[in-house]
Amino acid sequence: MRIDAHQHFWTLARGDYGWLTADLEVLYRDFGPEDLTPMLKAAGIEGTVLVQAAPTVAETEFMLGLADRNSFIKGVVGWVDFESPDAPDEIARLAQHPALVGLRPMIQDIADPDWMLRGDLAPAFAALTGQDLTFDALVLPHHLSNLRRLLERYPQMRVVIDHGAKPRIADGDFRDWATDMAAMARDTSAFCKLSGLVTEAAVGWTVDDLKPYVVHLLDTFGPERLIWGSDWPVCTLASSYERWLEATDILLADLDSAAKSAILGGNATRAYRLRE
Repeated sequence: MRIDAHQHFWTLARGDYGWLTADLEVLYRDFGPEDLTPMLKAAGIEGTVLVQAAPTVAETEFMLGLADRNSFIKGVVGWVDFESPDAPDEIARLAQHPALVGLRPMIQDIADPDWMLRGDLAPAFAALTGQDLTFDALVLPHHLSNLRRLLERYPQMRVVIDHGAKPRIADGDFRDWATDMAAMARDTSAFCKLSGLVTEAAVGWTVDDLKPYVVHLLDTFGPERLIWGSDWPVCTLASSYERWLEATDILLADLDSAAKSAILGGNATRAYRLRE
């Protein structure tokens, strides 16, 4: 099964997408299953992982409702307030829904770079692990050393690093990111998403701009721990769905069919324990 392991839906009237403002013109409208389904069919993609875009439990419940009505949504990565004393109970409640496969604090938007290491978050991380959910790490390059420390604390926790940890491709920054990602791949069992790179590249990006970063991820995490996602509709800030698919085909062209199948679906199924 081919899986798009990172996509979003939103309805502006829900009112909890604080980052989504009118200046983001192409994104400032509703996006729903009816918008994505034709592109999935054209690409032969059979399922998706729907990922949170607002830091509210209400949005998680909204997404779980979409999963109930759309069989192509094979899993939902939601949100819970990890700082709340009620987080373990909230996680246990949400985990009763068969579509919930993971949780994602919006770490990239949290001012404190050490937030994930706070002791008061331990009950939430323990509950996540105990419920057999996956932790989506929405991090930036400067978070990577702390993320490694977090994984040392919770070696049993399944982790997926979103968007390759968002390397600063447009600025040509590579060395520090590459060193930290190599250490992450070597010292942890984390998966990494091959997604979100086009919006980190400069306007007018080419496949050659992305290639050093993708090659490094392939060399370090290997095809068995990379997971493809579109980051649609956010990707439309820099690329159509179809163009990112075409770029993916070029970037993975040297891999054998088994490795491609793993990246394009098999690894997502393993990392998220996706439903049929």
